[in-house]
Amino acid sequence: MPKSIKQIDRHVESVLAALEIMDCFLHHPKLSIKEIGALTNMTRNRITRLIGTLMHMGYVMEGFESSIYTPGPKLMVLGNVFEANQNIVLLTRSILRELALKTGESATFYIREGHERVVLAREEGTQAIRFSVSVGQRMDLHAGAAGKVLLAYTPEIERDIILKKGPLPRFSTQTITNPTRLLKELAQIKSEGYAISRGERNPDAFGLAVPVFEREDHMVGAIALAGPITRFSPESEKKYLAELKRSAKLLSHRFGMK
Repeated sequence: MPKSIKQIDRHVESVLAALEIMDCFLHHPKLSIKEIGALTNMTRNRITRLIGTLMHMGYVMEGFESSIYTPGPKLMVLGNVFEANQNIVLLTRSILRELALKTGESATFYIREGHERVVLAREEGTQAIRFSVSVGQRMDLHAGAAGKVLLAYTPEIERDIILKKGPLPRFSTQTITNPTRLLKELAQIKSEGYAISRGERNPDAFGLAVPVFEREDHMVGAIALAGPITRFSPESEKKYLAELKRSAKLLSHRFGMK
């Protein structure tokens, strides 16, 4: 007898298609119907109908250029609602702000979501030239200090699945794409409690990250500092690491770590 499907497990194809269009704006803030078609492989007629519906509900708006579309104001409203109800963001913000002010570098809090890391909260540094990412931005786990911290503390079974899903993308000459070499570095990161990235995602950027816990055996996310690699020296590394560890300890306590 076939197993019954719960209502919550059912998918509405038109809703999935509309959300696929919205996902396109994560990396492309302005898109034409033709460009959306290239990204989704949907027909022009279907995209036009879905865009019209999304515009009617405020999730998409037409830009200043004719037939160019951008995310709509409803998303900002939903984002505010999401942020107001996410204790993790509220708990993180003040600590990131203090960290950014003390070091001058941009401070970011990442979580792992599936096979990627996501920017959950962010405070810009005070330096004129700084490394920038956006809240909500998704990145690979194997490249960059925060990604490697998240991967190092991911349960072994899940980590093996992530590393075996296919070839690891190379973003620069410093990106580690060999799984054996990466596993060795992840073991070192877990032993030392922090990770460093020198040009792994961007040749001109450095990253330094440490884990944040809610229990001794459960990591919540990673807190990181990033900036131009020209400002990264043994002296700044020592200073930044001390500040990161202090911030991570405070944040872990906020999450309930004893």
